[in-house]
Amino acid sequence: MTGRSVEPGEGVGSRRLPALLYRLPLGQSLLTYERADFNRDLAAGVTVGVMLIPQGMAYALIAGLPPVYGLYAALAPLIVYALLGTSRQLAVGPVAMVALLVANGVGGLAGGDADRYLALAVMLSLLTGIIQMAMGVLRAGFLVNLLSHPVLAGFTSAAAIIIGMSQLGGLTGLAITKGAVHEMLADVLRQPGAMHVPTLLLGGGAILAGLGLRRWAPKLPAPMIVVAVGTLASWGFALGAEGVAIVGDIPTGLPAPAAPGIGVAGLPPVADVVLLLTDVTALLPIALAIALVGFMESIAVAKVYASRKRYDLDANQELKALGAANIAGSLFHSFPVTGGFSRTAVNAQAGARSQLSSLASVAVIGVTLLFLTPLFYHLPKAILAAVIVAAVAGLVDVRTARMLWTVDRRDFALMLTTFVATLAFGIEEGILTGAALSVMVVLHQIATPHIAVLGRMPDSNQYRNVLRNPEVVIEPDIAVVRMDASLFYGNAEAFRDAVREAVRHLEPGFTLVLDAYPMNRTDSTGMHLLHELIDEIRRRGGDLRIAGTKGPLLDALSVSGVVAAIGEDHIHSEVWRAVEAVRRPAA
Repeated sequence: MTGRSVEPGEGVGSRRLPALLYRLPLGQSLLTYERADFNRDLAAGVTVGVMLIPQGMAYALIAGLPPVYGLYAALAPLIVYALLGTSRQLAVGPVAMVALLVANGVGGLAGGDADRYLALAVMLSLLTGIIQMAMGVLRAGFLVNLLSHPVLAGFTSAAAIIIGMSQLGGLTGLAITKGAVHEMLADVLRQPGAMHVPTLLLGGGAILAGLGLRRWAPKLPAPMIVVAVGTLASWGFALGAEGVAIVGDIPTGLPAPAAPGIGVAGLPPVADVVLLLTDVTALLPIALAIALVGFMESIAVAKVYASRKRYDLDANQELKALGAANIAGSLFHSFPVTGGFSRTAVNAQAGARSQLSSLASVAVIGVTLLFLTPLFYHLPKAILAAVIVAAVAGLVDVRTARMLWTVDRRDFALMLTTFVATLAFGIEEGILTGAALSVMVVLHQIATPHIAVLGRMPDSNQYRNVLRNPEVVIEPDIAVVRMDASLFYGNAEAFRDAVREAVRHLEPGFTLVLDAYPMNRTDSTGMHLLHELIDEIRRRGGDLRIAGTKGPLLDALSVSGVVAAIGEDHIHSEVWRAVEAVRRPAA
């Protein structure tokens, strides 16, 4: 059935909607909404909701929380993001990477107290949301560039291995202390005879089933199928009585509002635990890491589908939406959330047209919490561990490693270093190492811009890099130098050294021509350097001309006295005109 566009104030099925809705990103997407799109959103939302049930419970276990908190994390955050987010396909909720960061950040502060652990995890959601909201308001989305693609690929690959290894206890029935990868592996090797065979077979079979369904039947909700079959098998064969660990009772009902670790607005604190300022301060570094990593994961997949569906994505609004989602989630027992790769792909493939699909997913989770949680009583924890392993198996980014090895060895080294640091030292240390290396690479690139000596192409007025064009004509007494960057304090030394090298072999009476076209600006250090070069070149009996200056740069050179120092007749619009001016007196 073909529909017409929805006008402001009108909704699907000709029902009136509040005008305020159309001031929100959701309302903007509904301005071109057709009736047939509602059915697609409903189908996509239900599909993602069904997928989110086992994933949410599994990711809660990664975060160190009872499974039901994974379902709580799929309620308020999804509603808020649906209203405020600009991505129409992004599926927000608990994800493995963020859950692992939660466990690493909270575990050492909780001191083994389950209630305190919960309060800290929820407080972490609030802090993450505040940081993301502040970044969005300040339009500071550029800060995520501190985590370059190679860094993110290395961190993600290592974190996927850590997540998979952290599930060895659930898959084998062994008591394994979570820590570094080599420590968990050593725990397994020390007690091979203590493995619980039924648990191992059940978990291993579930992993194979999950991977097989994802490969040969990608449209089916593989996690839910694995959970359903595993739960039925556990119930039918009484696996719980055979020593297989099961989920057990899951609370029924929606989460009651609670303040994240502090008593405000008449709301009781989460788990009746009041946190101190020192607790909040201790959580800030991991909250910042989650804010950056979560946004990177979210914006990366959101951009893909915004491009495919041909609509605009506002990165700063995405930060605000994710921040608001995490803040709202902290009032309803949620740990930090973000947009997930796999669920977003499923949402898009299932036909999602707007953020309404997320509201359909919320309805599925809500119905599950109200009526269906008793069905998961016999769910083996090995099945949830298998769901996690199958989900993160694809996060080990071998393809990017191969590509970087071929294309850019420096980026490959960046990815490998981050990967090794994360595996060897831990999650937070891996992120910090990657971010520090990224900053160092950026600083190195700034300090060492591309600088070329130019020569004239035969029978042409065009000047090209002599290293790439051996056929160029080089004037014996003229050096033409071009720096492909603005001149400022960060690269002034490199520019000075390149100029000195270019004129080092020239005899007195030479001319240096600076091709300034790539330079958009300069600063006080750059202007001071130009004055020094003018004096240095003249002491050697040479001359300096500048070509291709743009208006703003020329204004700066005039104000600083550079133009007066070399003479206005030494400023030219093109390089060839500068060279011609040198030759003219001799003609």
